[in-house]
Amino acid sequence: MNASPQSFRGLGTALVTPFCQDGSIDSKSLQHLVNYQIEGGADFLVVLGTTSEAPCLTEEEKSFVCQTVRETAGNRIPLVLGCGGNCTANVVETLQNTDLTGMTAILSVAPFYNKPNQEGLYQHFHAIAEASPLPVILYNVPSRTGVNISSDTTLRLASDCANIVGIKEASGDLEQVRRILSEKPAEFSVLSGDDALTLAMMREGATGVISVIGNALPRQFKRMLTLHENGKETEAESINKQLDELYKLLFIDGNPAGIKALLHLMGYIDNVLRLPLTPMRLSMIERMMIQVHRLALV
Repeated sequence: MNASPQSFRGLGTALVTPFCQDGSIDSKSLQHLVNYQIEGGADFLVVLGTTSEAPCLTEEEKSFVCQTVRETAGNRIPLVLGCGGNCTANVVETLQNTDLTGMTAILSVAPFYNKPNQEGLYQHFHAIAEASPLPVILYNVPSRTGVNISSDTTLRLASDCANIVGIKEASGDLEQVRRILSEKPAEFSVLSGDDALTLAMMREGATGVISVIGNALPRQFKRMLTLHENGKETEAESINKQLDELYKLLFIDGNPAGIKALLHLMGYIDNVLRLPLTPMRLSMIERMMIQVHRLALV
């Protein structure tokens, strides 16, 4: 499936990786989730993103997850592959050695831990864009990486690198988002990286979201986006407010602990994570269960 600006609009879901009780990958649940997303109206899927616990997967497991998602999705929906790191040469090598069959684009997170300056970020992503045979979506999430891709750097990359086609913006800084939206090339997509800010960003001109809550509620979240696109702001905001408590709970014990707890309560997966991540606290699960019953999710 070829990439186009339309490929990166609407609801993109950052897929979790379901595990069995013994810690192995639960392929049947993964297949079910992929079909659930497509049937629920998701516009594209992100494979091996942050929500997938990719740092705790072996290379063989990553390949297995990609193969499972690709075979289950078929050609029904675009797939975006998470491919990033804090060593530029290693990311480039990964791109050169990874089977990208069936993928539409890659999502590459800002380098973490070593905290490069803005020139370092520019050179890092420039090198990735040159090496990647697929379009590149930047991922800015300073709460995780410790470094912010500034609006200047984003705009410079968008202008200089034809292969960089968008950004998942999770800085939480709406002023930064507004600047990118006002000065970006027309074909450059800006996607929300924060479920709770999605409507606010789309009102400013963002084209969609790469979502966590979409794993559990693709129909509801997609309906909210569709209502917004059709100018029905009151109805869209009503759904947004209904989900407000879930937005908070999903991240109160970290991601993907929250979304895995929600999917477990809904009966879709076992509530199993890989260390150093641990399941959501029981007190928080009890709070989440109240929301599950309030929204009639079971």
